[in-house]
Amino acid sequence: MEQLFNPNKIELTKYLFFTGKGGVGKTSTACATAMTLADKGKRIMLVSTDPASNLQDVFNTELNNKGVKIEEVPNLKVANFDPIEAANEYKESVVGPYRGKLPEVVIKNMEEQLSGSCTVEIAAFNEFTNFITDKNIQKEFDHIIFDTAPTGHTLRMLQLPSAWSNFISESTHGASCLGQLAGLEDKKEVYKNAVRTLADGGATTLVLVSRPEITPLKEAERASLELREIGVNNQILIINGILKNVDDELSKSLYNKHQKALKDIPESLRSLKTFQIPLRPYNITGLANVRAFLIEDNFTMSNEELKINNMLALKDIVNDLYTSNKKVIFTMGKGGVGKTTIAAAIALGLAKKGKKVHLTTTDPAAHLKFVLDEGQGISFSNIDEKKELEKYKEEVLSKARETMSEEDIEYIEEDLRSPCTQEIAVFRAFAEIVEKSEDEVVVIDTAPTGHTLLLLDSTESYNKEISRSQGDTPESVKKLLPKLKNSKETEVVIVTLAETTPVYEAMRLDEDLKRAGISSKWWAINSSLYVTNTTNAILKAKASNEIPWINKVNEISNGNFAVIEWKSEEIKGEKLNELL
Repeated sequence: MEQLFNPNKIELTKYLFFTGKGGVGKTSTACATAMTLADKGKRIMLVSTDPASNLQDVFNTELNNKGVKIEEVPNLKVANFDPIEAANEYKESVVGPYRGKLPEVVIKNMEEQLSGSCTVEIAAFNEFTNFITDKNIQKEFDHIIFDTAPTGHTLRMLQLPSAWSNFISESTHGASCLGQLAGLEDKKEVYKNAVRTLADGGATTLVLVSRPEITPLKEAERASLELREIGVNNQILIINGILKNVDDELSKSLYNKHQKALKDIPESLRSLKTFQIPLRPYNITGLANVRAFLIEDNFTMSNEELKINNMLALKDIVNDLYTSNKKVIFTMGKGGVGKTTIAAAIALGLAKKGKKVHLTTTDPAAHLKFVLDEGQGISFSNIDEKKELEKYKEEVLSKARETMSEEDIEYIEEDLRSPCTQEIAVFRAFAEIVEKSEDEVVVIDTAPTGHTLLLLDSTESYNKEISRSQGDTPESVKKLLPKLKNSKETEVVIVTLAETTPVYEAMRLDEDLKRAGISSKWWAINSSLYVTNTTNAILKAKASNEIPWINKVNEISNGNFAVIEWKSEEIKGEKLNELL
C-alpha cells in the first residue's frame, strides 16, 4: 500500500538523520517533519550541516550554529552550521603545527588533501556530535532532527585507531583525501558515543530520502548498504516527488517514468519501511510552504520574470566547441543531472560537423554503444571504475606495505574508499585515453572535481620533493594536467537542473575548477519543464519555479548556458538528434 509520509502517525525515535543525494528534497523533508511535529506540541531541534542548505530562506530567519527560536513556530529551534568554515578550522588545526617545520610544497600538499568532501563531512560530524551527546540538549527536546547524515565511509574512518595516531598520510602513499584526525584528538570518546547512538535503533532512525528515479534510488541503495555494513540498520525510506495528477501528454510520460522506477526499486531497499511524498509544485521556502509540504498541493507560482531575451540550445554549445577547436571536453555535474546524455549529444554534434570524436564514460548504466552507434565518426571506450580503483588501490597498498604497520595499512585501506580516491583512479585511466587520442576530440563523461585535480597536482610536486615516492603520478597524468589548464584546448560543460541544490552544487564545482586553474565557459540546464509548455497545473507551477534558477545560471555563466527540455523517454540513438 502507498503510505504517505506523516510524522504524526509514525513511531519516531529521539534522533532523526535525513540523508540522500543532493536535490532529492532532504532539507524540505527534514524542515517539514520538524515543523509538523512542533505544531503538534513536540519540542524540536533542527540541525543542518549541509553546505547547500537554504535553511535561512526556508525559515526567513538569520540562523547560527547554536540554535535560534522560530517565533511563528513556538516549539521549534533551528541551528545551521557552515561546514566549510568548520572544515577550514579543522584543516588549520592539522596543518598549523607543521608550518615553518616542513617545506612549503609539503604544506600545500597537506592543505589540498584536507580540502575534499570527506574533510567537510568529518568537520560537520564534529559539530553535530555535541547535539547527540549533550545531556542538557537531550532533556530539552523531544526530537533532534539532522538534515544530512554522515556516510558509512566517514563513520568507518572515525572508528579506525590509526586515524587518531600521528600517522601523516602525505608521507607515503600518493594522493589521499583525508589526512590524519589528530586535530580532533580530544573528541575521540565523544565520537565513539555518537557512533554508538547512531547505530542504536531505539534512539536513532536514519531516513533515506530519494526520488522516483533510477539514479537517486541507486544512490539510496549504496548509502543504505554502506551504513548497514557498520551496524546502522535502523533505516526508513521516503520517496519524494511522485506525480499523482495526470492530464496532458507530459504528465502522463512523467507519471509512467515514476511508476517504472518504483516498480524496479533496488532489491535491498524493498525490505525498508517506505513512505511517499507527492510531487509539490513549489520551492520549499517560507513557513506556509513548509507547512503544506507533507499535506497539500499549494499552487505557488514564481512571480520572478525571466531575465533572458534569447534562450540558447545545446546546438549553440556544440557550435562554439567546434569553432573554438576544443580538444578535450568534459561534462561535469552531480549524479542524476544527465551528464552522459549531454556528453553523447555533444560527441554526435561534433561528429556531424566532421570532427573525429572519441567518447568515453565511466557510467556502467550508460553502455554508450546503446546510446550511439559507432561508425558516425565516433569511437567509444568505457572505463570500469571498480577495476581502475582496485588497480590503483593495489599500487598504493603494495608501496605502503614496504614501510608501514598493519594498523596504518588499515587506515590507508579506508582512506582509499573515499570518493576522491575513486576519482583519482578513474582519472588516471582517462589520462591514458587522452594521450592515445592526440588526433581526435575526446569527450569525457564524469569528470574529476577541481579538488581531485589539485590533489594530483600537489602530489606530483610533492613526489618531486621526496625521491622515494617518484613515479606515483603516471606520465600520462603529468602531461594531461597542463593541457586541462589550457583553455584553448579544454572545455568543461557544467550540467545542472533548474533547482536549488543542483545549482548550488554546480556553483561549488565551478569554484573548485577555478581553484585548479581550469576554465569553464558553458553551463547546460537539463530536463527543464519551463521550456515544455505543459498544461498540467502542478507541472506548470513547478516550471514557473525554475525561473529564479535559470536567472541565477544566466548570471553565473555570463549568459553562456543552454536549456534542454525534459524528455519522457530515454534519449539514445536517433533521439539524440532531438537535443541538437
